Amino acid sequence: MDRKGKMMKTKNKCYTYFRIVGDFDPDEISARLGIIPNDSWKPGDLRKDGSVHTFSSWTCGRCDEYDVCVENQMRKTISGLLGKIDLLNQIRNDFDVSFYLEIVPEIYVNDTIPCLAPSLDVIDFCHATRTEIDIDLYVYPSEDEK
Repeated sequence: MDRKGKMMKTKNKCYTYFRIVGDFDPDEISARLGIIPNDSWKPGDLRKDGSVHTFSSWTCGRCDEYDVCVENQMRKTISGLLGKIDLLNQIRNDFDVSFYLEIVPEIYVNDTIPCLAPSLDVIDFCHATRTEIDIDLYVYPSEDEK
């Protein structure tokens, strides 16, 4: 929003999601957490390009609702997991997995710059579950430069 409270047009995008990576059965993670994942695979499953996955992945909480304050998207992503911190820690210990809060901004030069700083409640969740924050930043030239 601008200073007058009007929504500003932007080409920028961002999505966030929570990811578990390791060697495990994704169905077991879904059952323990009581959450249907946005995406999952296990070793041996085929990728879209025909190659084979060598590790398991389970993702949930994908938020595509771009907010210049990306911390709001992070909060939406972890909201369904906040009451499951002990269970997540048990999963991490039982399966020797890693947790990631994935943040994938796509920004254009000369457009509004998003704030990528996590809030204290997001940091607290990540600390309590040993979740790493991974930012995959994509920067594109402005339309004026094309």
